[in-house]
Amino acid sequence: MPRFFSLIAAVLAAATLHAQPFDGVLQSVETHNTTLAALRRAADAEKAAARADLTLPDPEVEFGYMWGSPSVIGSRKNFSARQSFDIATLSGARRRAAAEAGRLADWQYRMGRMEILQQAYGCCLDVIYYNALLAELTVRSDNARQIAEAQKRRLDAGDATQMEYHAARLDLAAVEAETKRCTTERQAALDALALLNGGEAVSLDAAEFPAVEVPADFETWYADAEGRHPALAYARQAVEASKRQLAVSKAGRLPEFSLGFDGEYVLGERYQGITLGVSIPLWAGRGKVRQARAEKEAAEAREHDACAQFYGQMANLFRKQQGLRATADIYTKALASLDDTALLKRSLDAGQISVVEYLQAVRLYYDAVQQRLDALREWHMAYAEMTAVMW
Repeated sequence: MPRFFSLIAAVLAAATLHAQPFDGVLQSVETHNTTLAALRRAADAEKAAARADLTLPDPEVEFGYMWGSPSVIGSRKNFSARQSFDIATLSGARRRAAAEAGRLADWQYRMGRMEILQQAYGCCLDVIYYNALLAELTVRSDNARQIAEAQKRRLDAGDATQMEYHAARLDLAAVEAETKRCTTERQAALDALALLNGGEAVSLDAAEFPAVEVPADFETWYADAEGRHPALAYARQAVEASKRQLAVSKAGRLPEFSLGFDGEYVLGERYQGITLGVSIPLWAGRGKVRQARAEKEAAEAREHDACAQFYGQMANLFRKQQGLRATADIYTKALASLDDTALLKRSLDAGQISVVEYLQAVRLYYDAVQQRLDALREWHMAYAEMTAVMW
């Protein structure tokens, strides 16, 4: 088996392992990604905004000084201080609503975090794919160069035709061009990783896809994933937040009380005492309650839709990754038993087949190698998208 296959044959055999060859890269992205930093600040700002209305209204203090006319009647001084109390604050309804809004901000951040890490994971898979492909192309390039040089010597000795020499040169040029293309694509994937890593370059030399644990039963796996997906948790949290806001709006329709002290001081007399006020919300709160109730119903509808969409998406991804894994398995088994490149090389050296026949035969083999590697990458991409909720 070629060195390339010995590198990645352990992928399917080690499917119960959890360690990833690029865990350090993902941790670095989470630390340095500028979008995540902005999302963290936004979450903190939303929490602070939710807590901003938890205090009682500011107290009111008034002082008045009035000159008397004629002056013999003296002056009059008025002093008043009062504090308002709303039921939503006293009952804790605002505090509970602020707590739910804070949790909503946390889940919104986790949604952004999952998207960023999923992008980074996909870039890492691309780099590993090109690392493995370049390792195979190195072997192919060396082999193609040896054949081209051998055909040149045979042509000079009169043992080969110009057509055979040209075929060998064309094969070498094709391998070199493919190597250049893969090198460029690999660098593009590394550049994308660096961008996700806050502009800091990333090194990833692994040429083996990560060993993963494939769920055996979709329904059992989905029951766990449904409770951990940030988008679904956000939708559920939005319902709870809307319920708390509805409670605040309902409390806003209750009377608002104020307690204070009033004093009036004139020449030789004074009047002072406690004041109690009541603000009756006859009209102001009615529309707010209707709005809050409508927002709650909308949040419940969004939660129902999110659950339905998520189930369908995960079921499709589960079937897709199963099919791609089966495809990779077919290529793995076939290439493990049908690797006759060494035999073909010996036949070519012995003059039993022409260089054109050799190139046609090995090209079929290398195409199968490419398709297997493509299937492995697509499988891991689908698996990563399906299991991103677990990160």
